[in-house]
Amino acid sequence: MNIKEEELKYLKLLAKNFPTIAETATEIINLEAILSLPKGTEHFISDIHGEYEAFNHVLKNCSGVIKEKIENIFINLPEKEKNQLATVIYYPKEKIELIQSIGIDMEEWYKKTIPRILEVLKVVSSKYTRSKVGKAMTKEFSYIIQELLYERAEEQNKKDYIEGIINTIIDIGRGKEFIINVSMLIQRLVVDTLHIVGDIYDRGPYPDKIVDKLMKYHNVDIQWGNHDILWVGAACGHGACIANAIRICLRYSNREILEDGYGINLLPLATLAMEFYGDDLCSEFKPKTKDKSSDEELLSKMHKAISIIQFKLEGEVIKRNSTFNMEDRLLLHNLDNSYLTLDRDNLYSLNEREKEVVEGLMRSFKNSEKLQEHIKFLLEKGSVYLKKNSNLLFHGCMPLDEKGGFREVDIFGKKYSGKRLFERCDQLCREGYYDEKSIQGKDFIWYLWCGKDSPLFGKDKMRTFERYFFSDKESHKENYDYYYEFSENKEVADRILKEFGILDEYSHIINGHVPVKVRKGETPIRAQGKLILIDGGFSKAYQSTTGIAGYTLIFNSHGKRLVCHKPFENIGDSVEKCLDFQSTTEIVDSKKERLKVRDTDIGKDLESQVKELKKLLYCYKMGIIKSV
Repeated sequence: MNIKEEELKYLKLLAKNFPTIAETATEIINLEAILSLPKGTEHFISDIHGEYEAFNHVLKNCSGVIKEKIENIFINLPEKEKNQLATVIYYPKEKIELIQSIGIDMEEWYKKTIPRILEVLKVVSSKYTRSKVGKAMTKEFSYIIQELLYERAEEQNKKDYIEGIINTIIDIGRGKEFIINVSMLIQRLVVDTLHIVGDIYDRGPYPDKIVDKLMKYHNVDIQWGNHDILWVGAACGHGACIANAIRICLRYSNREILEDGYGINLLPLATLAMEFYGDDLCSEFKPKTKDKSSDEELLSKMHKAISIIQFKLEGEVIKRNSTFNMEDRLLLHNLDNSYLTLDRDNLYSLNEREKEVVEGLMRSFKNSEKLQEHIKFLLEKGSVYLKKNSNLLFHGCMPLDEKGGFREVDIFGKKYSGKRLFERCDQLCREGYYDEKSIQGKDFIWYLWCGKDSPLFGKDKMRTFERYFFSDKESHKENYDYYYEFSENKEVADRILKEFGILDEYSHIINGHVPVKVRKGETPIRAQGKLILIDGGFSKAYQSTTGIAGYTLIFNSHGKRLVCHKPFENIGDSVEKCLDFQSTTEIVDSKKERLKVRDTDIGKDLESQVKELKKLLYCYKMGIIKSV
């Protein structure tokens, strides 16, 4: 083995971590063993749009994976008991308390349930090292769980020992806490990596709860959607982004996320709305909700006031950024004199009262600790795109021209396309948030939300103005990027994957953004299986159009499968009636041989580490480096 001088410097540094032959050899053996384990499960979810309960349930049941494990383990168990066991794993505290309340003999129930739940744990933990499983445990029950997990109950000498542990857990009144602990561990181990393919925010009521959940998740990445990027812009104090975020919340009657979730003070806006539109019914601005609220009239007036503010602020952004090429969105001249805050001589200037309100909202958004914490998390864990295990993930689209080639996009005087376009968009987004002085960066965040060449938006224009003020439905139509026109073209999909250096036979583009209208016969699997669209309508606002309640994707050691969900009702019914998401599964690709860790990106890194450790071992044996 020929060791170069530069390598020797690195190997001497490596020797500080592995100072002996024995330690080096042990680490090589350990890494080689890990490389031989089955690939961990990846879970892909897109377009959650604030629907926390449905999202939370999908996380808990891993799109049906836990129920599938139960079906495989307990083949002869009655379906009712399988459903109850699944519900206990999803909602252990709630289900146990319900069972206790109806007078069931809890000692007998614990004796039956604890061994079953341990069997599920044994299966989901089998693809990980004992060390990794141990690190995932809480201290409270770590020793006990490991004893029950790794001792062989079929051995007569250990049978009484295991039964003794379980009986003692029950006798001292810790059965409930033990099951909760094991259930959380199962949920933790059943998914190795969670991918959120954009659009956590808007429409639904609880995006803040979703981000709180993600911040506690063990391994997650996020590909920004245009609704997410809008809130990034709002958090850094960009007026047009703030106005859009508030308008959407009011449109869907979601004041709670602003006032209770992020502490945004809407009172000045309400006062402005009553001042200028107190006698106006504002019927075209009524919230889009089936539930009529007592403050619907006020919300309508606030909705109208913030909409006019939005169009004014967007006009200012468009005028100072000619490369955005969005002058056709300057439409305020179409409104009549009933819009009392408009100055006919200066349509895009805020009046003094509007300036006061906007300045207050800017302070409120920038000073919201929880919002800033959430947005920093999105930036830390997120990006415009991600390459992961031979798949390319992004939310919206790759901008294409009419021939299916990469469209050149002018960003402040320089042209970008393909991978470089994605990278430049990512850079400018971070600049806009972190650099207080970068007006250009903040404006570009707004452009990513709604600009015609934005890979996060993927349409020719956002026709918010037309939907509010023009009765002609044809004027409301937003034309999709050529990317969607070529979504059935395998050659184009392969070209996009190649642009990012992905050449694997089983590689896929995975994106969301555009709801798949199953009701109209659309399919999420396109381009001969190379492109997968996983937005099926998590948002309740879209479910009447799509006919379903979202797609999720599972990628495990056996291959990829797409899961189609029916609408989720509520946690109460799930707990009480042991109801799960109704879902159907479609195989995207399957492997003849199970994928191993060595087949993943992490595997490549581990193989590189093994290679260097073998060089270090050689140096020890040859005396090139002295071991301790």
